[in-house]
Amino acid sequence: MKISLLTIFPDMFPPALAEGMIRAAREKGRLTVDIVHLREFTDDSHRSTDDYPFGGGVGMIMKVEPIDRALQSLAVGERGARPPGARVVLLSPQGRRMTQDVALEYAALEHLVLVCGRYKGVDERVSEHLVDEELSIGDFVLSGGEPAALCVVDAVARLLPEVVGSFDSVEGDSFHSGLLDAAYFTRPAEYRGWKVPEVLLSGDHAAIARSRREDALRRTSERRPELLEGADLSAEDRAFLRRLAEAGPGRGSRR
Repeated sequence: MKISLLTIFPDMFPPALAEGMIRAAREKGRLTVDIVHLREFTDDSHRSTDDYPFGGGVGMIMKVEPIDRALQSLAVGERGARPPGARVVLLSPQGRRMTQDVALEYAALEHLVLVCGRYKGVDERVSEHLVDEELSIGDFVLSGGEPAALCVVDAVARLLPEVVGSFDSVEGDSFHSGLLDAAYFTRPAEYRGWKVPEVLLSGDHAAIARSRREDALRRTSERRPELLEGADLSAEDRAFLRRLAEAGPGRGSRR
C-alpha cells in the first residue's frame, strides 16, 4: 500500500514514520509513505500556498493550484478518472468521523492520499472538485492536518498484513469488534494488595474468554453505551447486559 501526504511542513513526518507500527509496515514492504511538499508546486518567488479570502475575513486560505498540481503529479488529479484503489482525503474538522471501520476501509486501498490543511481553511474548490471526501479525527481544533494525518497512517499501518505479530491482537482491539476491549493484566499477580481477577489465573480458557467478553460488554456499557447499538451481540451477551442493568451502576464489576 502507498500513502501520500500533501503538506507544507514535510519535516513534521520523518521522525514519526521511523517508529512503531509505521516503521514495521515500511520495513516489511507493506507500506510506502510519500511526503509531497506543496510549496514545490507553486509558481511565485515566495512559494505561496495561501492567500486572503475573497469577501474579507480573518485568516488565510490554502490555495487550490498547488494541491491540484500535486495531485496531478501523483496521477490522481482527476476525481472522475481516478485509478481504482486510489482515494484522496482532505483532513478537515467538517469531514466524516474517523473510526476503526474507516481504518479498515482505507487499509484495503492501494493508494491513499491525505491532504493536510492549514490556516483558516482550504479553498472550497478542493472539496468540490479534487478530493473524494473530508475526514475528521474528532471534534477539536488542530493547527493543521499533519497530526491528524499521522493518526490515520498509524491506524491503517497496523492493519496491513504481517505488520502486527498476531492478527488476533488486532481483532481484539477496542472498536475492532464494535466494543471497547477488556482489561488486561500481567505479572505480578498481586501488587500492593491489588490482585488480578482469579479467573485469569485459572487456566480455564473458556472461562477466561467469557470473562473477557463480559468485561468488554461491561466497559462498553459504562463508558460508550452508544456502541452497543451497532455491536454484534449474542443471546448470551444480551442476557449479561440485562443482568448488568438490573444490578445497577457499579454492581456488575468482576473485581
